[in-house]
Amino acid sequence: GDNIGALLRGVAREDVQRGQVLAAPGSITPHTKFKAEVYVLSKDEGGRHTPFFTNYRPQFYFRTTDVTGVVNLP
Repeated sequence: GDNIGALLRGVAREDVQRGQVLAAPGSITPHTKFKAEVYVLSKDEGGRHTPFFTNYRPQFYFRTTDVTGVVNLP
């Protein structure tokens, strides 16, 4: 699974937030920007009822976290 419970010495509970990653130093490379192909649900599938344009800011869900993204259309 992707959810854990951990006891970390010297780390207060208030310093930990949902979506953070616990990993060995240097074992992952964080990214703030990427290109993706996404499937947008139709109205009949429970998705959008209106079109969206460049700079639309939807919520994206990745495993145990969600982030606000920005859509840049060609």
